[in-house]
Amino acid sequence: MNASPFNNLLQRFEDAKIPSSRDFALSLWTPFPNLDILELRDYHLELLNFTNLEVLILDGSALHIRFLQSIAVLTSVKHLSMRNCYLYGTSDFQGLCELVHLQELHIGYNNIGGTLPWCLANMTSLRILDIASNQITGNISSSPLRYLTSLEELRVSNNQFQIPISFEPFFNHSKLKKFYGQKNRLFVEIESHSLTPKFQLQNISLSGCRYDGTFPRFLYYQHELRYVDLSHMNLRGEFPNWLLENNKELETLLLANNSLSGFFQMPVNPLKQLTTIDVSKNFIQGHIPTGIGAFLPRLEHFNISRNVLNGSIPCSFVLALSNNSLQGHIFSRSFNLTNLVTLQLDANQFTGGIPENLLNCSLLGGLYLSDNHISGKIPKWLGNLSNLVDIIMPNNHLEGPIPANLCKLNFLTVLDLEVNNISGSLPSCFSSWLLTQVHLSRNKIEGQLEDVFGDILVTLDLSYNRFSGRIPNWIDKLSHLSYLILANNNLEGEVPVQLCLLKQLQLIDLSHNNLSGTIPSCLYKTALGEGNYDSAAPTSEGNYGASSPAAGEAVSPSGSSTMRKEESVEFRTKNTSYYYQGRILKIMFGLDLSCNKLTGEIPFQIGYLNMIRALNLSHNNLMGTIPSTFSHLSQIESLDLSYNMLQGKIPTQLVELYALAIFSVAHNNLSGKVPDRVGQFATFTENSYDGNSLLCGQPLSESCYPNGSPNVSVSNEEDDDNFIDMGSFYITFIISYVIVILGIFGVLYVNPYWRRRWFYLIETYIAFCYYLLVDHLIPPRFCLGNK
Repeated sequence: MNASPFNNLLQRFEDAKIPSSRDFALSLWTPFPNLDILELRDYHLELLNFTNLEVLILDGSALHIRFLQSIAVLTSVKHLSMRNCYLYGTSDFQGLCELVHLQELHIGYNNIGGTLPWCLANMTSLRILDIASNQITGNISSSPLRYLTSLEELRVSNNQFQIPISFEPFFNHSKLKKFYGQKNRLFVEIESHSLTPKFQLQNISLSGCRYDGTFPRFLYYQHELRYVDLSHMNLRGEFPNWLLENNKELETLLLANNSLSGFFQMPVNPLKQLTTIDVSKNFIQGHIPTGIGAFLPRLEHFNISRNVLNGSIPCSFVLALSNNSLQGHIFSRSFNLTNLVTLQLDANQFTGGIPENLLNCSLLGGLYLSDNHISGKIPKWLGNLSNLVDIIMPNNHLEGPIPANLCKLNFLTVLDLEVNNISGSLPSCFSSWLLTQVHLSRNKIEGQLEDVFGDILVTLDLSYNRFSGRIPNWIDKLSHLSYLILANNNLEGEVPVQLCLLKQLQLIDLSHNNLSGTIPSCLYKTALGEGNYDSAAPTSEGNYGASSPAAGEAVSPSGSSTMRKEESVEFRTKNTSYYYQGRILKIMFGLDLSCNKLTGEIPFQIGYLNMIRALNLSHNNLMGTIPSTFSHLSQIESLDLSYNMLQGKIPTQLVELYALAIFSVAHNNLSGKVPDRVGQFATFTENSYDGNSLLCGQPLSESCYPNGSPNVSVSNEEDDDNFIDMGSFYITFIISYVIVILGIFGVLYVNPYWRRRWFYLIETYIAFCYYLLVDHLIPPRFCLGNK
């Protein structure tokens, strides 16, 4: 067998990841000189000779320290990991030090002891160095680490290093972002007050480094900290309020088991990312700040145990107990959190009514009680809570009318009472200048649509109710309306053309009503056709309900932050109802006019709704043909025209709709051949064409060529579709005629014999015509013979 093809394959081998096996000789891999990534775990390695290798992972392998002597041949290695490889000592690091192009070195979790060799200072390309969990000793001030100024991440935890509390050896490390040095030894050295660090750390951990002093001075110059762990250090001094003030992106602050005193104060501006604070086992005194819920809106873990605090629990806390299995009544009569700013109890099993104790919470800005078993009427006194921004109580058992007192809530932004038993009519004064979302679907509200909403409204969902009358002409005053959901009501009359004036309208659901008349041809002027909604306009984005309070943050008049989940809008597409929210909602464009009594033809301008993803016109009385302009609906995923009276052929251009996933023209009067089974149309079954007896072609059982003569049928179809371009036919005919004449004259010019024969033939023909004319067409002048 010729081995050259196999060797060529080995030459191209560039990546290998070998499953675990304890004994393995890398000499078996010498035929792979171009290997650039090799991951070997749990191996006993003896030989290494891969000159093009860039990434080598040997975690868990049984390496001898002498292995580091031979590693110098790997001159191309940039990433080397030898965690937990039973390495010990530091005397044979010379081979490792010769890898001057190394960018990442991981040798943690070994038994390496002694001091770091000075040759490591030559590895000036190192970005990440992990030597954690060894037994390395020495003063970092006089180690090669101070010369590795390209370091971005340094892990030296769980060693026996002596780290100066001033951190001056790293002042020139301008790229340093993460330092993990827990469980080493800190010491005080003479600081130079004229020097400032060039780095801006994001993560720092010195936990367990006993110090018995004040906060390190270099921390005062840090403004990008996100993770700070200075616990178990016996730090003295006052609580570092300056640390909160200087670092706006702080997420975790761990200061447990120190000797801090003073007061716990809030920063001037809210820390929107801070989730964890642990200051337990200190000597902090005073009161818990009353504004903690407003200034730390995402706080999840707050441990202040074993301090010397006094006073009471502040009433301004954001009380968030969502997504649990809490049950019973919401509050007892002794409830006295009079300064409560946010009550978030959604997704529990609470019963009973809305507690009257909330009447005393005059600062309440957010009320989130969705997905419980709360019953009874909506209390009128809610209208007295003038700071309310969000009322979010869907999926409960609330009943009765919406109190007219809610009209007094001038700062109300979101009203969500869907899936309850609300009855009566809409209050006549929902004109809050901040109201952007109204979700009242799946209730028993009745009456006509009154002019009760402000022009800043973005979402209006009144579906699955008992509204009657017409869709009002004043709808065009809602200039920021993006989502209009009025499905499953008793609305009648025509679809108002005023909808075309709503430039930001991108979801329209008027299905399951009694609407009549024609489809407005101007809908392409909305965002459905232009996608030109004003990004600077007020949006309904914001999150109400449970998790992630920062996802959609609003601020109540009292200055408190409210919490919302991403707005969710229900829309039916692809024969299924979906809830669209967040970014998906922003890119969802749809029109559903199904199950009405619409008549007339489908306007060809509907084909200009180039942003639309779902179009449903089924179950109406539409006539005429399917507009060929539908081929321009390049974004459409669901197109349903079933159960109408459409005629003619299905435009063949529809095969160009490559995003189309659902297509139905069933139960119409369509005829002719269905579109070719190419692209998405190859996935549609006969169910898409049911109820059209004159349709033929696959996937239907009816063939378009019943007599086995497809050529005739094709010819007829081509005639019917004006297959021949008459303009081209005339031009071709004239050119051919001219060519024939010129050809005849050419032959006569070059051949005298044929020229004489041609003239003789012409002369004979002229004489024949002359005598024919004389004998038969000219009447005689004299009568010959006797009478």
